[in-house]
Amino acid sequence: MRASHALLLSLFAVAGSAFAQESTSNKPVRHGLSIGDYPNVTGLRINFRDRALGDVRGANVTIWSPYGGDAGGSVHGFALGLPLTQAGSVHGIATGLFGAGASNDLKGIAVAPIGIGAGGRTKGIAVGGIGVGGGGDLEGIAIGGVGAGLGGDAHGILLGGIGAGVGGNVRGVALGGIGVGAGGRVKGIVAGTIGAGAGGDLEGIAIGGVGVGAGGNGRGILVGGVGAGVGGSFRGVGFGGVGLGVGGSLRGLALAGIGIGAGSSIDGIAVAGVGIGAPTIKKFAMASMVGANRMDGVIVAPVWSRLEKDGRMRGVSVSAVNDMRGRQTGLTIGIVNYARELNGMQIGVINVARNANVKFLPIVNYHRSK
Repeated sequence: MRASHALLLSLFAVAGSAFAQESTSNKPVRHGLSIGDYPNVTGLRINFRDRALGDVRGANVTIWSPYGGDAGGSVHGFALGLPLTQAGSVHGIATGLFGAGASNDLKGIAVAPIGIGAGGRTKGIAVGGIGVGGGGDLEGIAIGGVGAGLGGDAHGILLGGIGAGVGGNVRGVALGGIGVGAGGRVKGIVAGTIGAGAGGDLEGIAIGGVGVGAGGNGRGILVGGVGAGVGGSFRGVGFGGVGLGVGGSLRGLALAGIGIGAGSSIDGIAVAGVGIGAPTIKKFAMASMVGANRMDGVIVAPVWSRLEKDGRMRGVSVSAVNDMRGRQTGLTIGIVNYARELNGMQIGVINVARNANVKFLPIVNYHRSK
């Protein structure tokens, strides 16, 4: 019996809700001035608190937020809250002494001293003294004095005094006073005084006062006050005050105060204060210590230049110690030069070539390997 009673109550509730929505939409339109909770108005509608909003074309003025948090309906024109207002969707201008919002879409201009919110898509300009939030996508400009956040994608400009975040992709500009982040791809500019990050690919400019990173591939400019990193490959200009790391290949210009590393290769110009390492290094690398399985180009390492066992070096290496544990094809200049297989020249105080007829020579050693 209890189960049947509960079922009947549920059916009555659903039927009542459907009847209320139908009766709201079927009510004739009032023209001119309407005071009270009448749903469909063309003109000026004034009500303390909405219960079931229909279609308002003109201006809708309310004192407080709707009963149940969502009155539905739509406002085409002007929505004013004294201090709060909310509708199912707002197309036009929305403002309130405290805040304004839409449970679904918000299109147009929305400005409030405290906050602006939309459960669905935001299209236009939204400015909140404390915050701006949207459950869907943004197409336009969103500015929050403290924070700005979206559950979907952002196409345009997103600014947060402390932080800005997007659950999806960013195409445009996203700035956070402390940090900014996107769960998906970023194409444009993201910057935060502490950190900036993208869960997916990054194409554009990313700047973080402390750190910056992307979970996917990167292309453009990557700057981190302490560190910068990309989970995939990166092409462009990368800078890390302490370190710069790439999970795949790094191509372009790389600068770091301490170290640079790549999981696959470094192709371009890489300069670091202490160390540079990658399976393959091409073109130019300069650091106190440089190590690779394959070197093609010019290596400048004041302390130590190391080619791993069975590796290959083609070009020039200048270091106090050139430790070529594979095949050297080219020139090494240093205090101590060692080559497991020399196919070129060594210039230094001590020169050792394991495959040469004379394995040890001072000053200069030259050998051609077959």
